[in-house]
Amino acid sequence: MSISVEPQSAQKPAMEGHPVATAPQSALVLALGVGQTIAFASSFYLLGVLGDPIARDLSLRPALVSSLLSVSLLTSALCAPAAGRWIDARGGKVVLLASSVAFAAGLAVLAMAHGLAGLVAGMTVLGVAMSLGLYETPFAILVGLHGEAARRPITGVALLGGLGSSLGWPLSLMFSQALGWRGACLAWAAIHLCVCLPLAAWIVPRMGRRTHAGRTTRTPVAWDRRMVQLAALFAGAWFISTCMSAHLPRVLQALGLSPAAAVGAASLVGVAAVTMRLLEFTVLRRLPPVVTTRLATLLHPIGAAALLSFGPVAAPALALGQGGGNGMLTVAKGVLPLTLFGAENYGYRSALLSTPARYAQVAGPAVFGLALDQSARLALIGSSAVCLFMFAMTLGLARGGETAQEDATA
Repeated sequence: MSISVEPQSAQKPAMEGHPVATAPQSALVLALGVGQTIAFASSFYLLGVLGDPIARDLSLRPALVSSLLSVSLLTSALCAPAAGRWIDARGGKVVLLASSVAFAAGLAVLAMAHGLAGLVAGMTVLGVAMSLGLYETPFAILVGLHGEAARRPITGVALLGGLGSSLGWPLSLMFSQALGWRGACLAWAAIHLCVCLPLAAWIVPRMGRRTHAGRTTRTPVAWDRRMVQLAALFAGAWFISTCMSAHLPRVLQALGLSPAAAVGAASLVGVAAVTMRLLEFTVLRRLPPVVTTRLATLLHPIGAAALLSFGPVAAPALALGQGGGNGMLTVAKGVLPLTLFGAENYGYRSALLSTPARYAQVAGPAVFGLALDQSARLALIGSSAVCLFMFAMTLGLARGGETAQEDATA
């Protein structure tokens, strides 16, 4: 039995109309990828550098300031379905333009904060911006343009978006040292208005491909078995990703590495993520997305098993496994819904699938931290079990027509 969620009017997929004039694919991928790098650097990774100076200036506990990212993640989860409906109804360009303004507004509110209430307000606005401007929106734009051939450009955007921490942390530190934390927030706001907004306005097409006479569809999005499996898969992936982002150096220290060695090993996560996305863009692009997704779910458990079996010398294996798996799963999040369900209602469907993942991101660091307080080995066994559950969620996924009868009786 399926539970149907009725979206608002949504544009039919690209295949029914004629292509609009667009910039070359490489220029569009570059523009969207640069936008993702800036968006992640100035939101998800912002407090990793600015949290301590904000806490000192406002006489707040650093842990409290760092935890405010959960405010953004929770807000993003609440707003995601509405953002997805907007993408399908109006096209991704207008949503992307709105996200640039929202990012700039949230960062400006942060820069003017003089206490906890101001910080919460700024992070709330950033959460709205994240629901509008992170991966789901550029992926939907590419699906509107290329239909089921969007896998390669999606991988290209994810490849560039993976540089958010690698470029964001050094730039935030540079801005903070030169301008103070308030100036750093305003610098990022200016970048959104002077870089992201013009890129979206000039390069991103208004619609991917238009339907005849603007005709729309109200086909419901059904929570069938495959939707539930994908939602569980992505929730597990983003739970583990957020846990490792928050705690990986501490895990490695608990298993015998020095602080410097732990940070050095943990830094391999970003390298591995970008490398695997590059491989997806080239060598692995001919493999079915379900196959690469299954491989991705196993990389973290393999790295964890190596570390637990061979000790600190195998610490890079965990970092590489986590980074590589996460890099591939980011691409899967954009490609699997397209492969399994087609382009119709892609934006709204992707938003529905991402909502449990956003809630999992909120809870992940606290839950994993409790396990880590008991035992680092226990925490890694638990995270590996989640990944094996994710692998199980990839079983039985197939294109709609092949499993329609099975879904009808589920």
